[in-house]
Amino acid sequence: MRDRPWYKNWPKGLPTSLDYPKVPLYKFLESSAARHPDREAIIFQIGDAVTTYGELWDKAQRFATALARMGVKKGDRVAVQMINNPLTAIAYYGILRAGAVYCPCNPLLSYRELHHQLVDTGAETFIIFEMFMDKFEPIRYDTQVKRLIVSGISEMLQPPTPTDVKPYGRGTYSLLSLINDTPSDPPDIEFDVENDLAHIAYTGGTTGVPKGVMVTHYNAVVANIQQAHWGMGGRPVVDDDGLLDIVDPIETDDREDWDYPVGPAGQKWLVIVPWSHAMGVNGYLNIPVYKGDTMVVHPRLEMPAYMNDLVKHKCTGCGGAPQLLIAMLNYPGIEKLDLSNIRTVGCGAAPLPVDVYRGLSKLLPNALIIEGYGLTEMTLGATTNPINRSGMRKLGSVGLPVFDTDVKIVDIDDPTVEIDFNEIGEVCLRGPQMMKGYWKNPEETSRVIIDGWLHTGDLGYLDEDGYLFLVDRKKDMLIYNGHNVYPRELEEILFTHRAVKDCAVIGKPHSLTGEIPKAFVVRKPDVKVTEQELMDFVKVRVADYKQIRELEFIDELPRNYAGKVLRRELRRWEIERVAAGEVAAETEEELGL
Repeated sequence: MRDRPWYKNWPKGLPTSLDYPKVPLYKFLESSAARHPDREAIIFQIGDAVTTYGELWDKAQRFATALARMGVKKGDRVAVQMINNPLTAIAYYGILRAGAVYCPCNPLLSYRELHHQLVDTGAETFIIFEMFMDKFEPIRYDTQVKRLIVSGISEMLQPPTPTDVKPYGRGTYSLLSLINDTPSDPPDIEFDVENDLAHIAYTGGTTGVPKGVMVTHYNAVVANIQQAHWGMGGRPVVDDDGLLDIVDPIETDDREDWDYPVGPAGQKWLVIVPWSHAMGVNGYLNIPVYKGDTMVVHPRLEMPAYMNDLVKHKCTGCGGAPQLLIAMLNYPGIEKLDLSNIRTVGCGAAPLPVDVYRGLSKLLPNALIIEGYGLTEMTLGATTNPINRSGMRKLGSVGLPVFDTDVKIVDIDDPTVEIDFNEIGEVCLRGPQMMKGYWKNPEETSRVIIDGWLHTGDLGYLDEDGYLFLVDRKKDMLIYNGHNVYPRELEEILFTHRAVKDCAVIGKPHSLTGEIPKAFVVRKPDVKVTEQELMDFVKVRVADYKQIRELEFIDELPRNYAGKVLRRELRRWEIERVAAGEVAAETEEELGL
C-alpha cells in the first residue's frame, strides 16, 4: 500500500494511533454511570421524561438479570424490533450485560424480511414494539422464538404502565414489568472480547438479501472510541476497577476561538437516527454514552418537533442521513430559529449533496458540518472529515481515514491492482473495527475480505492529500454506449437547481445503448419547472454521454430505514413498466443521439 498521504493533513492535536481497551461494550454505560450517576442520559421527547445514567445502568442490570433467569445464555441471539426510547437503550445494554448478542430488526421490514432475519439468527428471544406485532404474528410459529417480550406506548408515557400481554399468549412478557420486577443481580460473564459477538447487524439490503454482519465487542469498542476521540482528542484508559475514563482531551469551552467543538461529557445531542441501524446504535447511542453526554431522543422524525427541540434544549449536536439535512435546509422559517448552540452536524449513510452542505453552512455559522463514510461491515466509520475548525475539509469529500484505518483504491476489473491518486476504482478498507465476517456465510465473507482488506463495492478515489471522494456504488454505475456514467455526479448537478428538493438517477435498460441515465425528481413546493428544463440544466454541465435522457417527477423517493435511496426499487418500476408495454424510446433521434 502507498505511504499514508493523510498523515500530512492529520487534524491538529490528535495522535495517529490509539490503544483500545479490551473490555465488553456495556462498559461504556457502566463507566459513565459510575462517574456521572445523576447526569441526564436520555431526555425523551414524549413528556420530556428524564433517565439519568445511574438509572439507565441499574435498569440495564435488572433486564440482564431477567434475561438470565429466563434462560438466555452467553452467545444467544436476542432480536429487537423497537423504536428509539429509553426502554430500547435499557434493553440493548441489558442484552450485552447478559452476554447475549444484539440483533436489531428494522421496524420497516416486511414480514418476509423479518422472518428471514429471525430464522437466520436463530433468535429464541424477541423484543418487539407492540405496533409491529401484526407483521410478527403470521410468522411467529415459523421461527425459533419462544420468549416474546413486548413493549408499547403505555410503557413510554408518564406514569409508565406495563403492556397488557395476555392477548399474545404464553411465553410473552412485558418489557417494563421485567425491568421493574427483577432485582439487579446479573450473573458474572467471562468475555473474550475479540471473538465474542456484540451485534449481528444486517446490511440494508439495497443490493439484495440482507446479510448478518458479525461485530465483536472489540470491533464495537474500537469503532466508537475512534469516532469519539476524533472529535475531542485525548485517549481512553481503564482504571483499577475496570472502568473506562477519558484523559488528555483537547480543551474546549465557550470561547470564540475554539478549535474542537466537543469535549468529554456535557454535550447535548438530538437523536433521531434509529438505534436499529449501525450508525444509530453506535454514533447516536454508544458514543454519547461513552462520553457521558445527554441525548434528546425522538422516536420518529417530525420536522416541527425536531426543530423545536433543537432550540428548546439548546442542542450542541445533531445529524443523520442526507434526507434529514435536506429537510432541515428546506424547513420553513429555519433562518429565524436560534440554532447558535449547534457546533456539529454529522452526516452519514449516503453522500451529502454539495449544495446542501453549502446551504446549511450559511444557516448554521457556528456549526461544523462533518461528512463521514462507513459501512455496517466496518461497524461504524472508516473516514471522517476533520472535526476541528482549523482542519481542512474538502467539499464533496468524506474525509480522511480515522485512527488505525487504511484505505486503498483498486482497479474495478482487477482488484489485485492498486491504482494511482485521482483515479476512480473500488474503495478497500482495513482496520480493527472491521467485522468478523458474515453470519453463517463464509463464502460471502471470503468474497469481500481479501488479504485483510474489505472490498466495499463503493467507487471512489483518493487525492494526493489523502482525502477520499466517493463516486457511486459499483452496482449503481451505469454504462451508456460503452461509457461509465456515475449517477451521483448527475444528482449533484440536479441538487443545485432551485426547484429540486430530492432526486435520484438510475440506469434504465435500453435496447440501443444498454442503459440510459434516467432521473427521478422531487420538486420543491410552489416552484414550477418542466422535465425538459431540468434535463437542459444538466446537459450544459456534462459531457454528451452523461446527459439525462429521461426525467420523471415523483412525490417521494423510496428509501430504506437508514435513509439510503432504494435504486433497485426505481429500477424495478422501470422493468415492470417495460413489461406492461410502456417501452422506452427506441430511436437515436428520440434519445437525442
